[in-house]
Amino acid sequence: MTTQPAPTPAFDRDRLIAWLAENGVTHATHDHPAVFRVEEGLDLKADLPGAHTKNLFLKDHKGRLWLISARQDTVIDLKRAAGVIGSGRLSFGNETLMWETLGVRPGSVTALALINDIDRRVTFVLDQRLWDADIVNFHPLTNTATTALDQAAFRQMLALLEREPVVVDFGALT
Repeated sequence: MTTQPAPTPAFDRDRLIAWLAENGVTHATHDHPAVFRVEEGLDLKADLPGAHTKNLFLKDHKGRLWLISARQDTVIDLKRAAGVIGSGRLSFGNETLMWETLGVRPGSVTALALINDIDRRVTFVLDQRLWDADIVNFHPLTNTATTALDQAAFRQMLALLEREPVVVDFGALT
C-alpha cells in the first residue's frame, strides 16, 4: 500500500499576499533570511515596528488542535494555558498535521495560516498583548519574511476568515 502525499495547501505566500491585497487588508511584507526560532530573529525584528510573535501549534489529549499566537517575549505555561482555554493536556502537533491543517512547516507557523484551515479544525488562541498591539507581525506562511498588519487590518483579516480568537492574558497566568 502506498501512502498518498498530503495535498498542497490552497494558499502559499504569494496567494496570501494577493488575497490580502484583493480584500483591501493593508499590510507590509519584509523579506529576510529564514528564522526558525524567536531568538534567531531578534536582530531582524529590531528594525521592524510592532509586536513580534511566537506561534505554537498544539494538540490536546482529545485530538483537538490549537494555534496559540503570542508576543515573542510571552511566557506560555502549557499546563496553565490548557485550563484557561478549555483543553486537556497540550503537546506540540506534528509536522504532518501542521501541513494538513495550516499548510505550513515547522518554523513558519503563523496566525496567517488560518487561511488554509478551511475545515476549521484549529482553535485560534491569541495573547491579549497582541490583541491590544498597534501593529502585529507574522510570517506570511514562510519564515523568510514578516508581514506587518495594524490592528484594524489584523481584525479585518480575522473577520474575512470568520475566525474569532480566544483572547488570553498569558501574563496573568504566570
